[in-house]
Amino acid sequence: MSRKPWELDFTAEPEEVAALRRVMRLHLGVWGLHEVTDAAQLCVSELVSNIIKHVGVGTPATLGVSMNGSRLRIELHDPDTRARPTLVEAGSDCEAGRGMAIVDAIADRWGVLLRTDRKVTWCELTTGPNTSNGQVDGAAVARAEALLSLREATGSACEGTPNRLSRTLAAEAASDVIVDVLHWLRARDCDEEEVLDRAQIRFETQISEAPGRPRRAP
Repeated sequence: MSRKPWELDFTAEPEEVAALRRVMRLHLGVWGLHEVTDAAQLCVSELVSNIIKHVGVGTPATLGVSMNGSRLRIELHDPDTRARPTLVEAGSDCEAGRGMAIVDAIADRWGVLLRTDRKVTWCELTTGPNTSNGQVDGAAVARAEALLSLREATGSACEGTPNRLSRTLAAEAASDVIVDVLHWLRARDCDEEEVLDRAQIRFETQISEAPGRPRRAP
């Protein structure tokens, strides 16, 4: 199967995030890389969000995708060579720490290249075959373990009122985490449906018992 590198120019706007995620899913589906699609979409979301937050809304940027051996390589190009992404403690700068911490947890490796006219922030994800029963193999399990470890390390959620972009990214990230955790449970011969049922019951109990929240009608 031919997996030629491709690039897509875009403007760094909050509305572009969902479109870029769809493009990634489409291309990776054509390439047969279903096992890394969710992780790749999440990395794109976080890296584009980083451009929007630290370089500026409306920045002309480029998404580049290629194969580096067995790794899927994702690149985000932007013209600001000064705003260099760094991995920091999430507690010291909540949103900045969250974004690059998630990329660091999911990707096998990542980095920043400084050119004369642009900055390239990149990450790589290891690709692999699906198992014979059609389920994603150890990649999802590894992502789940990394994200669970990240949750323990970062502790409580950020304070303050999130904007629309951060809420959208948080919802997408939460969905990705749930899927990976389900794979993690199945890999350990746990009954994922039973775990989901218990979690739903605990969630509804906590909501109903929270001070100032109306109880749901039975």
